Order: sequence, then C-alpha cells, then structure tokens
Amino acid sequence: VFTSLAEAQASVANEAYQELGQPSIFLFCPTEYCSSLCSPSPGQSCYLLTLGRKLLPGIGVIWTGPKVVSQELSAMLLEEVEGVLGRRPIIWDNLFANDYDCRRVFLGPYTGRAPGLMPRLCGLLLNPNCELQANFIPIHTLGSWFRSELGSCAYPDHAGTETAAALGDSQGPWEGSYSPQEALELALLDWVAEINQQALETGR
Repeated sequence: VFTSLAEAQASVANEAYQELGQPSIFLFCPTEYCSSLCSPSPGQSCYLLTLGRKLLPGIGVIWTGPKVVSQELSAMLLEEVEGVLGRRPIIWDNLFANDYDCRRVFLGPYTGRAPGLMPRLCGLLLNPNCELQANFIPIHTLGSWFRSELGSCAYPDHAGTETAAALGDSQGPWEGSYSPQEALELALLDWVAEINQQALETGR
C-alpha cells in the first residue's frame, strides 16, 4: 500500500491524530530519532524528508540529538532537523537515563546544552534515572538551565549567539548565565535541606 516506511508511519500517525480530535500535544517518535541513526545525515535522510512532507503540522516530532545519549546539543544541529522536518523538534533528552546500565546512576548537573537553544525547540523531555530519588539534581539543574534560557529569550540580543556563550560567567540575570557547577551547588543545598526535612518528619 505504501512506498516507504516513513509514508506508512505518517499515514498511521495522521489518522490517529485526527481521530483524537487533533490534540494540542501529540508526539511522534521517528525510527531515525538521532543523527547517528540517519543515513547519510539528518538533512539528507529520505526517511526524515518524507516525514516532514507527510506528517500533519500539528504533530510534534521527538529527537534525541547527535546520538541516543547526546553529550552535547547545538543550535546548528537543531536548525538542520527543523529544516528537514518542517517544524521545531521536541528534544527527548537521555543525558541522565540509566535504563541501559542500571549499575550506574547519573548525579551530575544538566550540561552540554548550548545557550540560546529554546527558540530552536518545541519542547524538552528529560528521561530520568530509574531510581526516583536520584533525579533531584538532574531535575533541579534542568530548572536552573530553563530559567537561564527564559532570561535569554527575554533579552534576545544575548540569545543564541557566541556572545551569550562568552558571557557564561556573568553575574547578570539573563546573559547566558547558566553555570553547571553553580547549578549543581544550588541543587545540593536544596537536596540536603529536603533530606533533613524528611528525616524530621519521620522522626529518623
């Protein structure tokens, strides 16, 4: 019936989306959901190009970055993905995911994401550690990054530019000021306070 996998997937996704009344949030995870799965590249992938043409515009497309677990995300890559899909991607961030190796737990700060990414995104999902309590620092530092990005968007002269990256150590409230180390220290302070509060409540 269909000439390609992408055409078949788009047809099924479109039909489900319409049957549900075109909800405001409807997410589609493609088979090629990161650069390393694209052939030969995101911008030249026949699969992604077909999805971009066939998927209805209200359907959000999930993307994990250069790899399944991406150490870095750049505005340049997101622009390429947006161009081929005809919409800004929703990042499915696996930076802290440990379901592929539960012997490890990732407790570092949210990092490796260039300043000024928010205008290139339709949304961001954080795939957490499997251990619930271990996600305090990842989620807390993601919040710090998000506040910094909101500040950059409020002052577009500093958003998404090399200047914003250079101002990373600035004490200003918006000038690309996210510091992973400072975010980690703030998260640790709040986590210790949370642990102490729980200890008092349970009498331990």
